[in-house]
Amino acid sequence: MYVVVHHKILNPETAFSRGQALVDGTGAPDGTRVLQFYPHIDGSVVTCLWETKSVADVQGFTDTTLGDSSVNVCYEVDAEKAFADRPSGLKTAPPSPA
Repeated sequence: MYVVVHHKILNPETAFSRGQALVDGTGAPDGTRVLQFYPHIDGSVVTCLWETKSVADVQGFTDTTLGDSSVNVCYEVDAEKAFADRPSGLKTAPPSPA
């Protein structure tokens, strides 16, 4: 399943520092990985797309990792109605750690 997370960033310095573990997948539940990362230019909000087994896995992982530096709202994507195309000008995802 796919899950979108909308992060309202309360402390950008802390959230982005801690958030590197989300990008790297450090401590992620099995089958959970971030696919897309869209930060606002001023760092006040971030939207991410995840592949996972459950919304609860992503909610728990993001809440535990980011703590009080962010408020995280997670929801399942309706895969029957969703669509995607990689916008030009955005880089590809970093390689997964081996």
